[in-house]
Parts: sequence; structure tokens; C-alpha cells
Amino acid sequence: MNLINKKVTHELFGIGSIVKHNHSSIEIKFASENKMFVFPDVFVKHLRIHDKSDGISLEKIIQKKEIERKEAEWNKEEDRKLQRKNQELRLKHEKLMKNHKLHSESQMVFWCDTEEHIKTFSEWRVFSGEIKSGNNKGKPNKAIRLHQNSAVLLTSIDSRMREKDRRILGVYMVNEDFIGKLCEDGYVPAHTKYKLQLTEQESDQLLFWEYYANEKSPDKMTWNTGKYRYFSNIWMAQILLDIIALKSDPKEREMAQQFFKYFCKMNQITANELTKPNGTLMRI
Repeated sequence: MNLINKKVTHELFGIGSIVKHNHSSIEIKFASENKMFVFPDVFVKHLRIHDKSDGISLEKIIQKKEIERKEAEWNKEEDRKLQRKNQELRLKHEKLMKNHKLHSESQMVFWCDTEEHIKTFSEWRVFSGEIKSGNNKGKPNKAIRLHQNSAVLLTSIDSRMREKDRRILGVYMVNEDFIGKLCEDGYVPAHTKYKLQLTEQESDQLLFWEYYANEKSPDKMTWNTGKYRYFSNIWMAQILLDIIALKSDPKEREMAQQFFKYFCKMNQITANELTKPNGTLMRI
């Protein structure tokens, strides 16, 4: 919009003509001197252009600028709300981290369906599933016992296998800042360092039910519903110790040893006091 030489009237300086303007400022020559103003804001209250068609065009520019201003204010307020929310979450996170008390069964064993195998090990995370009923139906489950001391054990059985043949596929520590109570999307991510995938031959030698037992029905090996269960910190330590023994490659064995050492530290377990596995398979 070209406003050069257009006549205007200012409420204080009187009649003048426009000599310069751009998207943010305008210069007007009055009888006594030239004055600079903010464009187009000055036309809202203090300045009137004589040409009516230019006035209509200016009004559209002013309206557009006002919409942009309100959008900018709304975005700033939303940013402030987000910052406040993030700050509250950080404080809550720090409080939970500081006051965390170890639970004796804060480990997760996860059932990997056949089609989930590749995705689970490529993404190194699992989805805890959805709530099946009630007011929160359809929302992700929160694995509330999981904390920075927790590991996720990955298991599977083929459709032709019996439950007692459930194999251990791998294991990972949860991400070091993960808190199950605060997880909204249901995904449990792996630690950047402590994660182990077993070969098929290794998995065949590591059966889940050698370690796990349902204390209410110690002679039964059933998993009818759900994607995961919680289980003992001691049982997880036993599994990690046996993984070390399975590893023949020096680098993989070293990684497994570091994992085991870290796990025991996080769960206050003394390695040389560990008992032998006593799962259901070991009792029959």
C-alpha cells in the first residue's frame, strides 16, 4: 500500500503529508517539523487519513494487525501455561525421585507377541496396554511400580508351545528418569546403556518359569490375560546372573556384568547373597 504524499490530520500536530512508511513506522511532514510514528497503530486514535478509500484499506491492515497481536498474546499465555505445567511436573518428578522407596516387586515381565519382536528390539520400549473397563477405558495403563531401579524382562512363547516353555528374549533397565506414575502414554522406554538381547540359542536355555512362581498357586504356570506382570527384584537379579553365564563373547559378557552390577546397586542387592532360582519349573 503506497501512502506517500497522502494527506493526514493528527490530533495534536494538525495537517500533514506522509513522506515515508514501511510495515512498522511512518514519517509525516507537518508545518513545523517531521514526526515518526508506529505504523499502523497511530491511525487507531491519533491520526486520520483524508482519502476514504485509503482509510478503508488502513482499517483492514489495523484489523489484521490486531488479530496478529491477539494471537501472539494467546501464544505467549499458552507458553506460560506450558512452562508452569512443566515446572510442576519437574517438581513432582524431583519429589518422587527424592522420596522413592524400593518395592520388593518393582520389575516388569512383558509378553511379546510374535509380531512385536522386531519392533520391541528396534525401538527398545514396550507398551503397557490399555485399560479395559471403567471411566478410564481406552487410556494407557500406568506401570506404577516402575521406577529408575526397574528392569523390563521380555518373554515370549510360540503358539504351538505350552506356557511352561516361555522363553526370555532380553531385558533392559528403564530409562533413568522414568517414573511409572507419571507415564501418560503407556510406553516404557529403555535405558540408553543397560539393555541386552539374547540369541535364539540363549533364549532356549533361559526359561521364565525357572525363576517365576505365583506364590498363591506355586504349582501352576498360567498367563491368561494382560501384557505384563510385576515380579521380584531378587528373581530379576538371578536372571541377570544367569545371562552372564550364558554369554560367551567377551564384550557381551562384560556388558551383562555391568548391567548386573548396576541393577544390584539400584535395588540394594548384595550379589554374593543371591539364592538359586526356585521358580515353578524348579519345584516340580
